[in-house]
This record gives sequence, C-alpha cells and structure tokens, in this order.
Amino acid sequence: MDPVTSWWLRAYVVLALALASCSDRSRPPPTAQAPEAVRTEDARWTALRARLVDQLERRGIRDARVLAAMRAVPRHELVPSPGDDAYGDHPLPIGHDQTISQPYVVAFMTEAAAITPGARVLEIGTGSGYQAAVLAELGAEVYSIEIVEPLGQRAADALRRLGYDVHLRIGDGYRGWPEAAPFDAVIVTAAPVEVPQPLKDQLRVGGRLVVPVGEQGTTQELRVITRTPDGYDERVLLPVSFVPMTGEASR
Repeated sequence: MDPVTSWWLRAYVVLALALASCSDRSRPPPTAQAPEAVRTEDARWTALRARLVDQLERRGIRDARVLAAMRAVPRHELVPSPGDDAYGDHPLPIGHDQTISQPYVVAFMTEAAAITPGARVLEIGTGSGYQAAVLAELGAEVYSIEIVEPLGQRAADALRRLGYDVHLRIGDGYRGWPEAAPFDAVIVTAAPVEVPQPLKDQLRVGGRLVVPVGEQGTTQELRVITRTPDGYDERVLLPVSFVPMTGEASR
C-alpha cells in the first residue's frame, strides 16, 4: 500500500470512530419504566372506570362526551378513602354529613344540562369536586360554590392537583354567583324545598337549571328548568334522594 493510500485509510478509520462516539453520546437514555406496582394500579383504576361506564351505558346514558368524561375523571382521587368502592354506582360519604352522588346520577344530570365546550356552568354544592371535574372534562368554564368550608378547601386542593381549572368559592349558593352570570347551565347537588329564584334568574335564555327538589325523607324530584324568551319551561325527570340544601334555602 503506498503512503498516500495508507494515510487516507487511517484518516477514514479515525473519522468513523469519532462519529460513532458522538452518536452514542447524543442518543437519549432508555426510558425509565414505572414500577410494576404503579402500572398495575393505573390499569386497575382504568379497568374500574371502564366497567362503570359500561354500566352507565346499559342504564341509558347516551351522550358520548359525557361517557368519555366519566371514563376520564379519576373518582378515586376525589373521595376520602379510595378503593374499588370509589367506582361503585352508589353514593359515598365524604364527611360533614355530605355525600358524593352516585355516578349514574352525576352522568344523568350532566346529560340533562346539555353541556357544550366553552359553556359557562354554575354548580351549587362542590362536595368532593367530582361533578365539577366532570364538567371541566367536558370543556366547560366551571364556577362552583360549597357551603361547608372544609369540603370546599379539600375539593379545591384535589381539583388543582388533578389539573382542573375550576372557579371555587366558599359560601351559601342560594343566590348563585351573579357577577359571573348569565350561565348556560346550573347544576344543584343538594335539594331545596323550592327552587331558588336567583338561580333561575342567572340562566341565559336557552340555559338549563338541573335541580333536585323536595324535603329529605320524602320522594324528591329531579327537575330541569329551561329559560325561554317568555319565562321558564319546567320538566320532572325522575325521583331522586339528595341531602338537603342548607343555608338560606332551609330557612
């Protein structure tokens, strides 16, 4: 081999090794895998939510967006003692003589409210924050009022931790949130004996108020009230059982 060819061969080998070294250094490290326990836990919650949504469909919930929101919201993160029971289709106690509504009722009320992306929605009775999370998952701008301060604080912390942007205040929801009105929908998660007029007044024309009405211990009615250009249209949807609305509504 002549000296010139030998020099070019050595230069080519050195250059190839240098490029290989740079390639190795620029290659990203292997992706860290989550511990097996974490992957199993995540899959468990996902499976429980999927089973719950199947039950809701069988019971008549048809709105695909509502079902998708119910499938997405981690209900177990919003109850005091998470477990498989978090996805049972029944109410759960959350302390302070309050409950988180059964998922079917949450889905039914949300479907009845006809929430669209960007809708401005008022919720009376934040409770655990579950209904507010479902509304936010639907793309609504959510305003929520909770009269029990510890529940409101806990819900605010949980919603923030989960990344849901909800306007939340502590106080009596009887008179609504007038400075944020009008609303496309109002959902009430506790039962007044009579529908608070301020909540009806804060609906925009075409907006819907979904509210359980009646005394505790009696058969309550879930009603949907739609504001029209001439007044209000009211329909009874189904019998329900809710905790009573406290504050001014109980006087």
